[in-house]
Amino acid sequence: MKKEHRNLRDIKPSSEKEHNHNDGHNHDGHNHDGEPNGFKAYIPAIVSFTMLMIGIAFDYFNILTALNTAAAFFKDWLRIIWYGIAYLPVGLPVIKEGYQSIKKGTLFTEFFLMSIATIGAFAIGEYPEGVAVMLFYAVGELFQDAAVNSAKGNIKALLDVRPKEANVFSNGNIESVTPEEVGIGEKIQVRVGEKIPLDGILTSVKAVLNTAALTGESKPNTIAKGDTVFAGSINLESVIEVEVTKEFKDSSIARILDLVQNATARKSKTELFIRKFARIYTPIVVYLAIAVTLLPYFFVNDYVFADWLYKALIFLVISCPCALVISIPLGYFGGLGAASKNGILFKGASFLDTMTKINTLVLDKTGTVTKGVFKIKKIKTIGWEEKEFMKYLFAIEEQSTHPIAKAILEYKAEEVHFKATEVSEIAGKGLKGIVNGKTILVGNKALMMANKIDIQPEVETIVESIVLVAIDKIFAGYVVIADELKDDAKETIINLHKVGIKNIIMLSGDKDSITQKVASELGIKIAKGGLLPEDKLNEVEKLKKNTSNKIAFIGDGINDAPVLATSDIGIAMGGLGSDVAIETADVIIQTDQPSKVVKAIKISRATRKIIWQNIALAFGVKLVVMILGTLGLATMWEAVFADVGVALLAILNAVRLQRMQYD
Repeated sequence: MKKEHRNLRDIKPSSEKEHNHNDGHNHDGHNHDGEPNGFKAYIPAIVSFTMLMIGIAFDYFNILTALNTAAAFFKDWLRIIWYGIAYLPVGLPVIKEGYQSIKKGTLFTEFFLMSIATIGAFAIGEYPEGVAVMLFYAVGELFQDAAVNSAKGNIKALLDVRPKEANVFSNGNIESVTPEEVGIGEKIQVRVGEKIPLDGILTSVKAVLNTAALTGESKPNTIAKGDTVFAGSINLESVIEVEVTKEFKDSSIARILDLVQNATARKSKTELFIRKFARIYTPIVVYLAIAVTLLPYFFVNDYVFADWLYKALIFLVISCPCALVISIPLGYFGGLGAASKNGILFKGASFLDTMTKINTLVLDKTGTVTKGVFKIKKIKTIGWEEKEFMKYLFAIEEQSTHPIAKAILEYKAEEVHFKATEVSEIAGKGLKGIVNGKTILVGNKALMMANKIDIQPEVETIVESIVLVAIDKIFAGYVVIADELKDDAKETIINLHKVGIKNIIMLSGDKDSITQKVASELGIKIAKGGLLPEDKLNEVEKLKKNTSNKIAFIGDGINDAPVLATSDIGIAMGGLGSDVAIETADVIIQTDQPSKVVKAIKISRATRKIIWQNIALAFGVKLVVMILGTLGLATMWEAVFADVGVALLAILNAVRLQRMQYD
């Protein structure tokens, strides 16, 4: 029976958040919800620009004696009214925002600065400059909005994979409902080209799925009957059926959507500092502008109020913190977006910062650098043909559910199989049974010794899991079972060294001999095996006692949860399937590829580099033009460049993060 409809809590994409400045307001006429207003958003700026150009043309004609009569009418009140009308489309929204800020108790905002500067320009007769300053400011805001939306594009693309409907089997019919209405245990049908709406188990024979939107991997993924499928995956080949295992609110895609939303809300220390700085900086600028206007009266003989007011207005425009306040969050948005594009989810901008400081990497073995799946590595027979030998072993292992048995059952034998009878388990040692009238023993060394069966000396040197086989009390051979290294494991360790992570440590719950062998293959010098979760935690805590160590831990997000939480950065290789990974880790590698960790480090460093470039650019240019303005060597036009121009340059610099290659 279908459960009652319950509305999923609204997971708004980060691009639907308000585009914040230092006071948290946004301009009328600008769009901050991630959906472009199109041409309409630019109409006020176009009207102001057209009227400004016409006004400047008339002013220019008035200056030329020969054409003086042609534009003689454009003066006095007509000129003021013309420029006033040109000012309103771009100036009124900013003045309104400044007024709303004052009503809420916040006087010193960029809206207040721009309003005072441009109205002041009108007061001293600099009408074209007053309009131009506000026009360029408005255009800069439009460009900033476009850049923010572009930087959020990869995150928004992830949000777009949220399925809209589910086709549920109900009383022999298929009913189309919202994913929120589907209960656990219900069966759904997914047609070709549709997105799987909920997490579940595939009940069809097989499925070919596109998981690119979730994992960043473009290669289609073939899923077999009984395997887990995830909401947001696209069905590519044939109609499939899925049994739902999670409600939509608990599905991996819903959790990741929530994670992405919260990531853009969690500020880095740099962002928080800049915002605090802007709240202190802005009133200081206003008071300094007042001082620039009035103090010279006491020290300058030929003091002219209008001249010094003009310098103060230039100072105000230059000092507007817009470039800093927008370009820094935009840099982090760019970094988060670039990471999402590469199948890496950071839980916040603060973790982008922390990732740049990592100098020690601790990693789990099983499921992190290995696939976590047992495979037959070697078959050695003594006096038997391999296929005949494997038929006897196959017959016994069919009676077991042990992971090693599953690995053996993947062996491709002939279609004719032997049947085992009287199979019994010998606790801690293995299995015993009858196959084709022969007594078969399958297990470990202890089983062979208990039955007084001599084994070959080479068995003692094998560190991997080994299955020994005796047929009619004679040693017949063995099968070596091992966990495979992930395809990119070796490359990951090499590249970690290249990016400066020299201290790499492997901690594993697997037996120490296997752990040391895997570490040796990967070139990891420090490795410890046979550890319980609490032992791993103790090892990491020992490392943390050295305050110079900044530790990242990579695990599968399940039994490694305590260490993920304790490390400076917890990185989960749990992919979409691990709830604990999403809850505990700071960074999630959606594809389970360890090489993504190197990309995460590179993206973090590139983000921090661009942010500091923007800070240096904004402060440097503003300081130079501020000094020139105070000395009377800079006009409003230079002031506009110092504010809006620098903001645009910073934006273009931040947007580069989206286009960089991190291989």
